Amino acid sequence: MKMAVRLPTRLFCPATAKAESTAKLCISAASAVGEGIVRAMSSPPPASYTTLKERATCEREIKRSKFIAIAAPISDERSAHSFLSEVQDLRASHNCWAYKLGDQYRSNDDGEPSGTAGKPIYSAIVSSGVDMVMVVVIRYFGGIKLGTGGLARAYGGVALECLKGATTCFVKPKVPLGMEVPFELVGPVYHQLQSFHVEDIKQDYDTGKDGFTMLTFRVDHEKIEDLENAINSTCSRKIGFYKQ
Repeated sequence: MKMAVRLPTRLFCPATAKAESTAKLCISAASAVGEGIVRAMSSPPPASYTTLKERATCEREIKRSKFIAIAAPISDERSAHSFLSEVQDLRASHNCWAYKLGDQYRSNDDGEPSGTAGKPIYSAIVSSGVDMVMVVVIRYFGGIKLGTGGLARAYGGVALECLKGATTCFVKPKVPLGMEVPFELVGPVYHQLQSFHVEDIKQDYDTGKDGFTMLTFRVDHEKIEDLENAINSTCSRKIGFYKQ
């Protein structure tokens, strides 16, 4: 059983690490965080997707090694970093993980043989049909080696079992829209926006033509046409939407 804890080289750098080799990993990790985790996602979230409603866990013992899978919904790389930092156990032999953010994904074997942990965890995410999700699988070595095939089955199996037992929900992100509204029609338009439960309504008097104010908001995609018809009917004139 290895005594040194290997840490992910992309997302986490604990200040408490003391070994010289670990300290070098910390420098690499700090650089990776600056370049990767803090930056915005390289691709937007999917138009609609199924994700986890809340965190889920699953624990299994395989040939004396204990595997604990923890899955959670995430919104971007920053939340993935925070989730890993929160749940990983530095006393464990390995903290392996994978996440999927639309077309963007990443995985880490954390010291296990290449391709035996992170990839199987990611495959479990894909096969379960969920998105915007991260799974961390913590392993406490029990003294019996599993081999590459055994490791892949163990990590992928416990991750898939965790996801299958999780509560899921269907998400449809709201569409950001805007429109120019005459001052005298702001009240009726606001009423319609509120009746359609739009979010993030903002008003800007400094943008747009004289006598008009700019309204921006976010609304469910399937409500756009009905909302536009309702506003035009209420105002007895054509007020077009534009995408932000």
